Amino acid sequence: MQTPAVETIPVHKRKWTKNRVINLIVDAVCILFVGLASLTCILPFINILAKSLSDNAYVSAHKVVLWPISDTGINLEAYNRVFHDSTIITSLWVTIEVTVIFTLIGMFLTICAAYVLTRPELKGRKVMTFMIMFTMYFTAGTIPDYLLMNNMHMLDTIWCLILPLCFAPYNLLIMKNNFQGSIPESLIESARLDGASHFTILRRIVVPLSKPIIATIALFYAVGRWNAYSDALYYIKQNVELRPLQLKLYYLIVAATESFQSEGVSATIMTNPDVLQAACIIFAAVPIICVYPFVQKYFVQGTMVGAVKG
Repeated sequence: MQTPAVETIPVHKRKWTKNRVINLIVDAVCILFVGLASLTCILPFINILAKSLSDNAYVSAHKVVLWPISDTGINLEAYNRVFHDSTIITSLWVTIEVTVIFTLIGMFLTICAAYVLTRPELKGRKVMTFMIMFTMYFTAGTIPDYLLMNNMHMLDTIWCLILPLCFAPYNLLIMKNNFQGSIPESLIESARLDGASHFTILRRIVVPLSKPIIATIALFYAVGRWNAYSDALYYIKQNVELRPLQLKLYYLIVAATESFQSEGVSATIMTNPDVLQAACIIFAAVPIICVYPFVQKYFVQGTMVGAVKG
């Protein structure tokens, strides 16, 4: 039995036009640029990780680049010193507690203030917005802040790490522009005609429609508080149990540097400050990096909306 011939459909290849060639070149340049920009962020982190797993001698000789060098394969001496310090875990929990409370208070204040400043019936909202924006360019300074904390009896308390910076004008302006650009005014007016209060509108309409920008601002608050240590350095003196993780690691590195440079101490049995510093950086960065994938989708959407709206 003779099989019927299958009719082949001719495949039309795209012609190499001038516009197509230009588009391919532009795409290649963009990919190359983004790749190089990504490497500038990834390679330093890899270098820090390699230093934290290398021997002291190789780090001191500047031989470690992107791969750990150790006579025993991987050197965990710096990590052992970090984890065997019982106060490190205490500082970690203090940082987590401060970061969570700080982010919740900051988001509550930012969302409420941003919604209020978008309402046209609020008199003087432009003046209020200018006064808030004015604080982005001019600050009182460290000494007045310290005197204020002292007069309010907030030194050596957890609130001196939370209240002073829990409201950021920059985040407020981003949130305000997003509310104005993404929330239809007709939707809010119809809710008001149905008898909804401003709290109901904010809770049931504005917040559900603003999840991307809320996740973005929350990440800004959390990362900023997690990495901060200068305020704890100024305000936490006596109560050492309230030292956050970043400040505790700072003191650990300072102590290692003084011991390493002191006379009569063998450098072979002491942890190199550079190695210890690298291990501290990895230890402090990993928790916040683990949180980022869960908000990455909202973070990208919120960044794009905040950039083009308003």
